[in-house]
Amino acid sequence: MSEEFMEYTTFTVKAKDGSDVELAVIAEFEFERKNYVVGARIEGDAISEEGVYIYRTRILKDDFAFDPITDPEEYEKVTKAYLELED
Repeated sequence: MSEEFMEYTTFTVKAKDGSDVELAVIAEFEFERKNYVVGARIEGDAISEEGVYIYRTRILKDDFAFDPITDPEEYEKVTKAYLELED
């Protein structure tokens, strides 16, 4: 049996404990004139099946910033929009 190696675009965010966490980009989308990225943890050469994380993105001069969504109402609306995209 052959395993296909997949290369993912990744980004790094800070965990609550201050450590860096590398996530693979699963999806990118726009909702209500804001940009979002969906990421999943990487385990070895595979994407973790334990859930995804959604961050708001901002374009900086030469890079992107990934901001956590702290407003529960915004998070619920964005999550719903992402799930509708997946259907």
